[in-house]
Amino acid sequence: MPEVSFPDNQIIVSKTDTKSIITYCNATFISISGYQESELIGQPHNIIRHPEMPKGVYKMLWQTIAKQDEFFGLVKNRCKNGDYYWAFANISPSLDANGKTIGYYSVRRKPTENLINLLAPIYENMLKIEQQQSDKEAGMNASWQYLLNEFDGLGEDYVATLLQFFE
Repeated sequence: MPEVSFPDNQIIVSKTDTKSIITYCNATFISISGYQESELIGQPHNIIRHPEMPKGVYKMLWQTIAKQDEFFGLVKNRCKNGDYYWAFANISPSLDANGKTIGYYSVRRKPTENLINLLAPIYENMLKIEQQQSDKEAGMNASWQYLLNEFDGLGEDYVATLLQFFE
């Protein structure tokens, strides 16, 4: 399926509850995804998860936001019609007045081609690692470890590497 692009000056915004159910999405999200707002609100955010996106990245995402830290990552999302788009995601916990997580806020922008070119082959290898495991959890853990090892080999961690593409 073809890749969909979005303008550099637009951002995709969504909010979810703690179970990742979409509670808000902006016009850019609606336009890029090809869904109507009514088809997104109340649905799990993984409605746009592309099957070529390694689960190891999501393991890192959930571990990060569970500690109430911000997550930064490159994600490949699927449009309603099967097309896809890459997005540089920043996901932050939304906190109530007592500091309890009540949901998540995600802002995604267009990544650079260099970032996609760096991570796409790593993600492909992660998927292969996941598919080689008979146990889903073991596959996710193995691919996540592969990702960490790849960035250790680059002398950077995953987030530091991603952020350097936007400085």
